[in-house]
Amino acid sequence: MSSFLSKLGMASPKFLREKGIVGMNLRNVHYIARNNPRNLYPNVDDKYKTKLLCEKHGIAVPELLGVCRVQGHISELKDFLSKYRCFVIKPSQGSGGKGIMVISGRDGEYYLKPNGKKVSHEDLCRHVSNILSGLFSLGGKPDVALVEDQIKFTDDFEGFSYEGVPDIRVIVYKGFPVMAMTRLSTSNSDGKANLHQGAVGVGIDITTGEALRAVQFDRPIELHPDTGKALSTLKIPFWKDVMLLAARGYEVSQMGYLGVDVVLDQQRGPLLLELNARPGLAIQMANGEGLAPRLNFVDNSPANLSPQERVDRILEYWN
Repeated sequence: MSSFLSKLGMASPKFLREKGIVGMNLRNVHYIARNNPRNLYPNVDDKYKTKLLCEKHGIAVPELLGVCRVQGHISELKDFLSKYRCFVIKPSQGSGGKGIMVISGRDGEYYLKPNGKKVSHEDLCRHVSNILSGLFSLGGKPDVALVEDQIKFTDDFEGFSYEGVPDIRVIVYKGFPVMAMTRLSTSNSDGKANLHQGAVGVGIDITTGEALRAVQFDRPIELHPDTGKALSTLKIPFWKDVMLLAARGYEVSQMGYLGVDVVLDQQRGPLLLELNARPGLAIQMANGEGLAPRLNFVDNSPANLSPQERVDRILEYWN
């Protein structure tokens, strides 16, 4: 794994082609531009619209507790939030994990973040005000703040994630789930499953749901930096359900090249968290393998298959 990553750092175009690595230009021009109609972007860039579409298609998502739409709603937050001990506040049109505030408990008048840091109600209101003003939104446009129930992740992730909820990113091409990784929060990432902020990315075997290799800041690691857990022992439960849920993201979005983020809740099982029309390419680093052969396989597969048939075809081919 380390040799694969080190070679990527100073690789020639020929080496990258031989390894099937998809670069940013190829992704943008050949896969995103050709398969993701611009008029459909709001359906995935706006998390509130995504939730409504998932509801229409009967797809389970984290429970939406409320929506703060205008500055005048902020004065109502204290009474509204008094009913909830744990929740997540996020911008509807945010990206890259920016603007997400995770509250995992209370200490008197204070809210508690996963790392134990106290947040006053005034600070929370200021954060929501910033969301509404567009501080975290794509293009700086005015936004709305979503208040969601906090996911209670399954015991299968015990020790693999630190002070936050892990998620599973699946690349879905023309409705076929082709590559996956799980993103595990760390102290660096402040309880968020965001690789740029220091979360760990673990490549996942697309056929079994078992860990392949792990990276943090694009460097190979074997143990979780905070818990010391051996990352190679991770196995995702309900793997076929996760694959099917990801495949159904195509019907929700109608986008041909998509990142589908899934979380596993203790009681509800796999939930669709978000859709992403511009999924990053670090998933190849986590898997130690390029996307190109899998995308080529899909291009040579029959069209008009059901989500289950698409999943079965992928599992059969890579098994």
